[in-house]
Amino acid sequence: MRSISILAFGLLVLSAGAAPTTSSPSTVNPASRFSIPASDDGLPGSGPIRRYPWFQKLWTERRTAWSGQVERDQQAIVFLGDSITQGWGASLSTFFPDLKVANRGISGDTTRGVLIRLQEDVIALHPTAVVLLIGTNDLEENAAPWTVATNLRLILSALRDHNPALPVIVCAVMPSSPTKKRPAFLIRRINQLILEATVDQPQVTVLDTWKLFADPQNDAPLAEFPDLLHPNSAGYAKFAAALRPLFATLGLSERATDTFKPESGFVSLFNGHDLTGWGTRPTTEKEIATTIRMQAADLTAPHWPVVTKPAIYNGLTRSPDGRWLAQAGRLTATTPPGGRCIQQLWTTREFPQNFTLKLEFRATPNADGGVYLRGPQLQARDYLIAGPYLKLSHFRPLDWNELIITVTDSVAHCTCNGEVLETALKLPANGPIGLEGDRGQLEYRRIRISTPPTP
Repeated sequence: MRSISILAFGLLVLSAGAAPTTSSPSTVNPASRFSIPASDDGLPGSGPIRRYPWFQKLWTERRTAWSGQVERDQQAIVFLGDSITQGWGASLSTFFPDLKVANRGISGDTTRGVLIRLQEDVIALHPTAVVLLIGTNDLEENAAPWTVATNLRLILSALRDHNPALPVIVCAVMPSSPTKKRPAFLIRRINQLILEATVDQPQVTVLDTWKLFADPQNDAPLAEFPDLLHPNSAGYAKFAAALRPLFATLGLSERATDTFKPESGFVSLFNGHDLTGWGTRPTTEKEIATTIRMQAADLTAPHWPVVTKPAIYNGLTRSPDGRWLAQAGRLTATTPPGGRCIQQLWTTREFPQNFTLKLEFRATPNADGGVYLRGPQLQARDYLIAGPYLKLSHFRPLDWNELIITVTDSVAHCTCNGEVLETALKLPANGPIGLEGDRGQLEYRRIRISTPPTP
């Protein structure tokens, strides 16, 4: 992703949903430039601005303290949002020890509150990237999902005006509960609007922190959200793990060259630093017909760009459309704007012989991709969320997993970390190896193949 701008939609340790009922007057100095304006008149955005006494006090205290840290926090990755962001606390740098980070979360804040304080709290730091999580408190104040999306567009516009290349990671609003005035259907509507609002924002990556946490009832799981609002330590650990692959793709971390060498008898299909040996193939008539049927049946079905001419990407580090990226030993299908877009990358070689193919992949939450074997696809996904292999005991979510595919007489036996995925996947007699990115980010590495020696 470029420089990271992460908008985190969430809450923190103070229960943003349970504002104190005290009517005691605020102790905040109304003249302070870090205080909440007394009136909405002339303020940007729309929707709720909280003015509870406890919130006004917290807002002023945190912003006043940050004003003395502007020089220290220059060019940090800024985490921006409400109580979930504030809740990282001192552990934020512990979760990301190799990165310079700054926490700009205020418990109880809304999208409009973030918009009002954006210039002084974030833009003044000239951030390397922004992680944004915001919007859940708007629901508690009875704001419509469209209001959240409208303010989000204004936030992203301000960040883009400051630096068009600034990477922003927008985190989907996390699940909560109807008992917290945050029913799943409204949160899911906000998250769909987030995808729509960012489809024309190439500097923005949307992270599916909804699917990362939602339980079978689409509410927050008690094991990770004890109060149904805020993550506990296990929840934050999972949140951090979901962000790390995006930081790596933005070039902020994991920049060292992978020193892995293929074992005896194997040769690499990916050199680790560019797309030599890979390219695109023309979209088939069958694929075009399939995508037309999918879109007719479901407007949220993935887009499938039509490729009319084959192309070879020798020497390129990024495909012309920007979707595929080679860096530090990883071949990455980056997160598509708008949530879903099928993009394929193929070897320029074909493999008619029996072979054993080994590779590793890492998927962001609910990501969907695949490995093509002369044509047929083996799904490579965040399996335990996205399926189809939901009962794997050795799968490592948000981490690297190894696929081993053995092809004998046009039949493939496929395993993931030693567990069988497919026992007899039938293949054509010849064809190339392909990789796919559909939803979320998929990374592939250590792609190597062993074929019988030529007689």
